[in-house]
Amino acid sequence: MSHGMPAEPERPAGSSATVAVYGAYGHTGRFIVAELLRRGRTPILCGRDAARLEAMAVRFPGLERRVAAVDDPRSLDRALDGTAAVINAAGPFLDTAEAVLEAALRARIHYLDTSAEQRAAFAVHERFGARVREAGVVALPSVAFYGALADLLATAALGDWPDADAIDIAVGLDGWHPTRGTRVTGERNHGRRWVVEGGALRVAPDPPPMRTWKFPPPFGTQETVSLPLSEIVAIARHLRCPEVHAYMNLAPLHDLRDPDTPPPIAADERGRSAQTFAMDVQVRRQGRMRRAIAQGRDIYAVTAPLIVEALDRVMAGETPGPGTLSTAQAFDARDFLTALSPEHFSVFFETRT
Repeated sequence: MSHGMPAEPERPAGSSATVAVYGAYGHTGRFIVAELLRRGRTPILCGRDAARLEAMAVRFPGLERRVAAVDDPRSLDRALDGTAAVINAAGPFLDTAEAVLEAALRARIHYLDTSAEQRAAFAVHERFGARVREAGVVALPSVAFYGALADLLATAALGDWPDADAIDIAVGLDGWHPTRGTRVTGERNHGRRWVVEGGALRVAPDPPPMRTWKFPPPFGTQETVSLPLSEIVAIARHLRCPEVHAYMNLAPLHDLRDPDTPPPIAADERGRSAQTFAMDVQVRRQGRMRRAIAQGRDIYAVTAPLIVEALDRVMAGETPGPGTLSTAQAFDARDFLTALSPEHFSVFFETRT
């Protein structure tokens, strides 16, 4: 259903189903390309590495490939020509988001990305909000496992409450086999992280605090450490809550810090790894607690249905208007989660007094 989105800018005939995927040959990018095809859209494979784009022809024959680099605006303009939107899956987003979004604004098309980096997401909202609105398009940063999923769960759990006293997010992973992109982003992203304290973004404590968290089975009770990512920026955009914190269990962080941990290995016909996750969000208000939990498989693969579902809803006009939005600010959170469950992950809610 439409929420008053203005008419989209004129585009070439037949372009409505065509989407540029920047970083298409990356691990997450390949999942996104496959999901776009599954939903009947036509991806254009984009990135700076011509050889890696050519190699994708084996798995995705017939798809157009366009070489473009973030330091070459003309190449980005050619890459986005005739498309309805661009999905940026090329991290580190501190290096790519601004250039790709600038190109999207020149083309007057929608922009979505998969950033977990707080400062990259913050920059999209704070530096580009007015220009995105003026262009009559939508920009959604952090539409991924890190960022959108916690934002959706927190918003769905909040429900009819007008505000909350605290929101706590805990991610449980049975392990983390990081992609090359994850490792490069970690090397590039050295800024201090933010949490919400006193109703505003504040620099997270150092050293990061730890707490015991009782995850649902099979994870159970585990020690966690503060690890706020782009979900903090997303939630702070639209939920009234003075305290928002995020944590992760310790085992996957040991994997991430070990240079010998291998990248993800496909373990099913969809190319997903065997890695499993639980994301547990607890919202507290006046002595009551509401909880929303998502459980599934492969944090990289699950990003694809999240961002393509968001794209489909943007293209259908299901946002409150143009501009830079977080995922749960743009769409009905519970409806969005229901659309992806149980095919891509399971979701359940509970209330405690």
